[in-house]
Amino acid sequence: MINDNLYKRGYIISAIVALVVFIYILRLFSMQIMEDKYKDAADSNAFLKRTLYPPRGLIYDRNGELLVYNQPAYDITLIKREMPKDFDTIDFCSTLDITKEEFIERINDMSQKRGYSRYTPQIFMTQLSMQNIAKLQEKLYKFPGFSIQNRTLRDYAYPAACHVLGSIGEVSQKDIDADDYYKRGDYAGRDGIEYTYEKQLRGEKGVEILLRDARGRIKGRLEDGKYDIAPKAGENLTLTIDIKLQMVAEELLSGKVGSAVAIEPHTGEILALASNPGWDPSILVGRQRSANYAQLLKDKTKPILNRATQATYPPGSTFKTVQALVCLQEGGITPNTPFPCSGPGSQPIKCTHHHGSPVTLLNAIEQSCNPYFWLAFKSTLEKDGYGEDNQIFKQNYNQWREDVMSFGMGQKFTDSDIFNQVAGNIPNEKFYTRYYGSKGWKALTIRSLSIGQGEILVTPLQMANFMAAIANGGYYITPHLNKSDSMLLHRHETNVDPKYFPVVKEGMWRVFEYGTGRWHKIDSVAMGGKTGTAQNPHGKDHSLFIGFAPIEDPKIAVAVVVENAGFGATWAAPIASLMIEQYLFGEIRRKEVFKRLSTTATNPDVKE
Repeated sequence: MINDNLYKRGYIISAIVALVVFIYILRLFSMQIMEDKYKDAADSNAFLKRTLYPPRGLIYDRNGELLVYNQPAYDITLIKREMPKDFDTIDFCSTLDITKEEFIERINDMSQKRGYSRYTPQIFMTQLSMQNIAKLQEKLYKFPGFSIQNRTLRDYAYPAACHVLGSIGEVSQKDIDADDYYKRGDYAGRDGIEYTYEKQLRGEKGVEILLRDARGRIKGRLEDGKYDIAPKAGENLTLTIDIKLQMVAEELLSGKVGSAVAIEPHTGEILALASNPGWDPSILVGRQRSANYAQLLKDKTKPILNRATQATYPPGSTFKTVQALVCLQEGGITPNTPFPCSGPGSQPIKCTHHHGSPVTLLNAIEQSCNPYFWLAFKSTLEKDGYGEDNQIFKQNYNQWREDVMSFGMGQKFTDSDIFNQVAGNIPNEKFYTRYYGSKGWKALTIRSLSIGQGEILVTPLQMANFMAAIANGGYYITPHLNKSDSMLLHRHETNVDPKYFPVVKEGMWRVFEYGTGRWHKIDSVAMGGKTGTAQNPHGKDHSLFIGFAPIEDPKIAVAVVVENAGFGATWAAPIASLMIEQYLFGEIRRKEVFKRLSTTATNPDVKE
């Protein structure tokens, strides 16, 4: 019995010893293999690994004009372990022109960040200029633990194209978790081209390994830099933007709320993409970025919103060009189909102009005859009757919608590099059935669509794109901003037979020769265009225009929207005409017209 007890006790003691040994082994494994802080502590005694940041790629316009470049900047880093207890906080704060409270706040904030280590360099302050850092460099020996890290900041050759270019900001924890390239305190593109092409522009980091003595003093590079890795500069980027045209567009929109987009039809290259109000991109650089961005967010005119790609509007009469093409394609009309412009047969939509009746297609486009396009729409949707449970009508509507969307409306350009687009809206069958029931809607119910009103919503980018499709005679290339990335294989054919485009283009030519655009025609240039005045339930109507030139070999397609400015012919049309003039001739010839438009405000809330 005694032997049995001793035998059992031996088992228990052996098990306890084995457990203790296992715990020690597990802890040693954790300390030596799994926990970075011990490795950091060991390494930091002998080496200082300093990240070498690459210069970010430069950005040029289509003609080789430098738009975005780099200037030197500096970060201050701190290895908390090396900071002495008797650190002279007052002298340090005075040198950097910060308060003691700000110093303490930065230390606490740094210590609470994920990934913090007392043994490795941590970001204390970022993006200081040479003027900010000069005093610190002279006295750095007095502040153990602190060092200066070379960085770069963006700088801009022109105070323009803020929405296109975007900006640089500090990465978030989400960015760090998603891409191990980034560490706390790094910077990346936050919007615009800087965001879209972040991986190409950012380059590759390098590293410099420095030797330290027992007191932590730098003694030189490890084996004369044998193990250093040089940084690799980011790739340069050439945009499709013509900066001179971009600046003309922005000047013409001065004092107004709106946008202007210009596209080269044959390539889909965006020549200008302007949204107003905007800002000088240089204000979102360096330590001033946060405060200035907060001010932009508070501005009631919403300068952060890129109206060219994110704002949606009823296209108004500019949509009549697409309406004509779809109605021709689906057999609702022919070029010679007459409709009354006035009288009982034209109801319930009235004409806003005074011309003869009946009207055919060319005259309807030239004079923007509302009854004509309503009756053409009705004829297209009701050409086969209604059928059981309204099915034939719905089929015709769905085909009409599909044809309209083939011009790039009601959807994002998913194969494009354009940042922050919205889809707009070409309402589907389910939308109307939900409101009116399966049998409760017909052409008369949705008649506003016939003249580009009602539930149709498009962006100015989409307007410029369908203008390019018409200029091309039936196709468009995905609109894009990277000049070196040819998108010619991204060709999208519309649903409309090319044979129908010449008559619509002729009607648009007549708009400039005899219609609402005749006051804004450029001498010696055959142009096509269409004005629009979009109803706005929140205030004065929006002024719209689409146009292209020259007629025979289009070089530029333009869309302009000026919010709450009234008739399309008053504001949007002359702005578009001057943009076309600038691009075709490289200068503005009608200087008095340019001066009047660029110095006249339509919105008193817009800050200049």
